[in-house]
Amino acid sequence: MERFKKGDIVGRISYRKDILFRIDRIIKTSNNKKIAILKGITIRIKADSPIEDLEIIDKRIVEKKVKNFEDQIQNFLIKCLNTVNNNEKRIKKLLYTGKILHLDGDKKYSEKSEKYYRKIGLNAIVKNIAENRQPNNIKILLQKYNPDILVITGHDGMIKNGTKYQDIYNYRNSVHFVKSVQEARSFYGYQKDLVIFAGACQSFYEALIEAGANFASSPARILIDFLDPLVVAQTIAITEENKFITINDIEKNLRDGIKGVNGVGAMGKKKLIVI
Repeated sequence: MERFKKGDIVGRISYRKDILFRIDRIIKTSNNKKIAILKGITIRIKADSPIEDLEIIDKRIVEKKVKNFEDQIQNFLIKCLNTVNNNEKRIKKLLYTGKILHLDGDKKYSEKSEKYYRKIGLNAIVKNIAENRQPNNIKILLQKYNPDILVITGHDGMIKNGTKYQDIYNYRNSVHFVKSVQEARSFYGYQKDLVIFAGACQSFYEALIEAGANFASSPARILIDFLDPLVVAQTIAITEENKFITINDIEKNLRDGIKGVNGVGAMGKKKLIVI
């Protein structure tokens, strides 16, 4: 049997190694068996697996998958730059795009998200905060940064896939995302101006919307793309404040459209002030 350690890139044999995971930690069960806690390296999913069902992935395969992932981000970035930077120069104007506060449970995704926002030219603050600590930090961060848009994401997944859809405890981190949304809404009281995206792979969509999210994942309990939360936040940030955004305005740029993300909509946050 292969020896595994934290940080190894692995695939699950029983799933035909369809997703690349990084081993987050290894734990022992009561009967002394080893279980690996896994986080997707290109998809926002969290899972666990018996050590014996894992296989270390060849470095060349990992590099190829990661390159494809980075290329996907870069291609989408180029596409978006044409939209964001298409500003009129005929009169002097002050362009204000909505301020984004992005909380991410994954450190590497946090870093990629920050680079993405910066290259696009959006006003975004990205914080790497573990999913279970996000609810306790929401109010402090909202008070400090006063954002227009709040993204609450990280890793998630169903524990017993395909069953117990309405059981919040059958999701790895949905309970924390729901609490974070509730905290944000209670802090802002009746103020509905804050636009919230919440969720990750296979998250409890209905509970997140009921808690007060404008957009959330995942209605069909499927995997979502790394870019999906960023696409939602970006679209809201660069859309004029007098326009109401629905999922129809966003779905074409999402990995799996409304199967992965849906919502009740929100007003745009871009303001154009003539000086």
